[in-house]
Amino acid sequence: MKRNIQIIEWEDLDKRKFYSLGVFMTMTTRAAVYPFTLIRTRLQVQKGKSLYNGTFDAFWKILKAEGTRGLYRGFMVNTFTLISGQAYVTTYELVRKYVSCYSSNNTIKSLVAGGAASLVAQSITVPIDVVSQQLMVQGQGCQLTRFKLKPRKVTFGQTRDIVVQIFHADGFRGFYRGYVASLLTYIPNSAIWWPFYHFYAERLSRLAPVDCPHLLLQAVAGPMAAATASTLTNPMDVVRARVQVEGRSSVMETFKQLLAEEGVWGLTKGLSARIISSLPTSVMIVIGYETLKRLSLRPELVDSRHW
Repeated sequence: MKRNIQIIEWEDLDKRKFYSLGVFMTMTTRAAVYPFTLIRTRLQVQKGKSLYNGTFDAFWKILKAEGTRGLYRGFMVNTFTLISGQAYVTTYELVRKYVSCYSSNNTIKSLVAGGAASLVAQSITVPIDVVSQQLMVQGQGCQLTRFKLKPRKVTFGQTRDIVVQIFHADGFRGFYRGYVASLLTYIPNSAIWWPFYHFYAERLSRLAPVDCPHLLLQAVAGPMAAATASTLTNPMDVVRARVQVEGRSSVMETFKQLLAEEGVWGLTKGLSARIISSLPTSVMIVIGYETLKRLSLRPELVDSRHW
């Protein structure tokens, strides 16, 4: 028996509930997966295997040398991406609503809305990423960056130190270094993730028993979509990380140098860490986001929806 996954649209939501609960959900998710985001960045910018042999080798080396705090370098400044997270969700839902006036095809709506949402979010996120990534590669991986921290500074002291160094070295443009690479990474990633998420959810709904909860199917579809999107966009993510951390100006030259120095396998650097971080992120986002939307349904619609 065929079942359709019910999609809660923007006009169905109580916006006040949606935003207040959304901030808590986003913060919890980011805190849970941040160590693997840090590991991914260090793996992507290291030369060959000069520091780490892989994701788990990096995890244990950082933990041993720098402690738990080492896995959360740059986390405080990274929390400002909560702003871009809310901008992403709002743009996604509004663009879906707009595109629905011209097409009822869910894949088209998801693809266009996902790409547009990523464009808006990255415009806010890139300066935060540039600073947080410089903090991520300090400590054991301090040779990976042009900038050095002064010892024994508190977190926001370190952040101020990095901000000043970036501005002195590159001016305001330095905070948007890698912007094009970020767009080339995250717009396709977002545009791919949403259609694949809905695709996998629908396929799973046809295979699963009738009494299988929709939320469980969605929780499985999310990681499947994340693995697909991460694999397809990882080469550009490696280039993006190197442009932002090493201070390069050319995406194409960075890409060519990476291929020349490390071959095709260099384009897969950090992929396992990226997938490992994206899988729980996707589960938490899907469960959290879908639950959030259900909790945020306008009161008059609650009784009309059945899961």
